[in-house]
Amino acid sequence: MASKIFTSPADALAGILFDGMTIMSGGFGLSGNPESLIPEIRASGIKQLTVISNNAGADGFGLWMLLESRQVKKMISSYVGENKLFEQQYLSGELDLELNPQGTLAERIRAGGAGIPAFYTKTGVGTVVAEGKPVEAFEGEDYVRETWLRADLSIIKAWRADPAGNLMFRKTARNFNPNMATAGKITVVEVEEIMPEGSFDPDCIHTPGIYVDRIVLSTINEKRIEKLTTRPREVAA
Repeated sequence: MASKIFTSPADALAGILFDGMTIMSGGFGLSGNPESLIPEIRASGIKQLTVISNNAGADGFGLWMLLESRQVKKMISSYVGENKLFEQQYLSGELDLELNPQGTLAERIRAGGAGIPAFYTKTGVGTVVAEGKPVEAFEGEDYVRETWLRADLSIIKAWRADPAGNLMFRKTARNFNPNMATAGKITVVEVEEIMPEGSFDPDCIHTPGIYVDRIVLSTINEKRIEKLTTRPREVAA
């Protein structure tokens, strides 16, 4: 059986990138971004991408890199604040945007991984989110139908992996990453540590290795703080 472990982020993406592909990219704000894989996608020069991600990074970081290089045609997102480049491209008509309520985005991705083509939710009923979508009543309440999301490639960031691809996430990096790992035709994972086989307690595995195709040690682990807020120092009496 071929090893899932690759020597570099570029090697981990070799042979699977193409123009017009759909990519899921993990992360919530700047937490859990596949920050080593994104620069390699930029360096590849592929274009006309549809990117599914909660947000699109921040100035100079994360998916912002692919926006800056004009490689992204469409974003399917939830939160687009704090990113002036995203705003400029959308308002100028350069970038298509499919905006989703955050919980709906998470469930569409989970449904894609679970093989559920559609589901109903109350979120968005009576708003622009529901325009053009079927609405049905269940027990006297209206619900809008949403469809699954799947991708050609999922790029995610985890804390630890073993050689079989079993993953553990640390704290808030366990955001969209686990669901995205299940919803990509190919899933490439960058991790901070690769552990020996058999070192994980099965009850502590967050994502089973069956969903993971390629693993690589991350080369960038900045863990930036998007917006630092602090409490004023107390003045000694």
